[in-house]
Amino acid sequence: MVQRDHAAQNAGKVYEFTVLDGETNRIMPSTMRDRAYQIYLEFLETAENKRRWNIFNDVPWEKLDSGKATEQVGDRVEIFCTEELYVPDYSSKALDLTRSMFGLAWFQTCWAAEESLHGLVFREYLTRSGLRSPAQFEALETATFSREWQLPFHTVRQMTCYGALQEGATFTAYNMQRNKARDAGDKVLEAIFFHIARDEAAHAGFYRSMLQLELGDDREETIADLAYVLSRFKMPGDGLIPDYRRRLASSGAGISPRSFLVRVVWPLLTTLEISREEMKSAMKKHSPITVSNERAEISV
Repeated sequence: MVQRDHAAQNAGKVYEFTVLDGETNRIMPSTMRDRAYQIYLEFLETAENKRRWNIFNDVPWEKLDSGKATEQVGDRVEIFCTEELYVPDYSSKALDLTRSMFGLAWFQTCWAAEESLHGLVFREYLTRSGLRSPAQFEALETATFSREWQLPFHTVRQMTCYGALQEGATFTAYNMQRNKARDAGDKVLEAIFFHIARDEAAHAGFYRSMLQLELGDDREETIADLAYVLSRFKMPGDGLIPDYRRRLASSGAGISPRSFLVRVVWPLLTTLEISREEMKSAMKKHSPITVSNERAEISV
């Protein structure tokens, strides 16, 4: 097991360098930095011992039945795949933001490796099933890489809030797709969504733990940041992928605004021990909440 007493050894110290947190210089106490590192070690330990999966051996490709791969399924998987193709943008820009914080930066590198599998397995499903030809996928890549994703928020704490919401929405969407694949008898797609949904749940868990740490450091400002992010939340593909919301709705890839609130926002507030009254009070300082996540219709 990972030894978890490193933070205690450094209690009270403050690192001499300044952590760049978006547009402001923020000096983070060493105890908080050490705890962030421990949170990452706990995440990694669980991943290595219980969650790692293999695209070649853990997906039953031999059971692939092209008859179950309908055009609507292809449209769903394509929009998920397209969002995952922006991993180079997601990871490089997040690393720029967190590069001076070891635990957060190393989580980001691990996150990118796991997310890269998601785009890859979706691509393999689309091409092996015959839903997309190599030429069609090349055109998809060209269109995707002609646009660049930008950070929606510019401080570490705000991006942590965003990560908790976005990963929770992604897990909800993928878990719903797993159930659809199971009901359709598509063993391959069911296995794919099982593995990637589990990854997304773990990513959301990391961000929740980081938010708990932030709340302990400055509860009022953390709740204010969460309210600010929630009032402006949308999924990564919104504004990048053409006809994104319409395609989510028509393909059945999204989740409803109600599902986002009930399955993502309220459980997050419960875990963080933030009352709805606290959140409502913080939300009054921002524009009214618009739950139009890409997954609401929301995708990954």
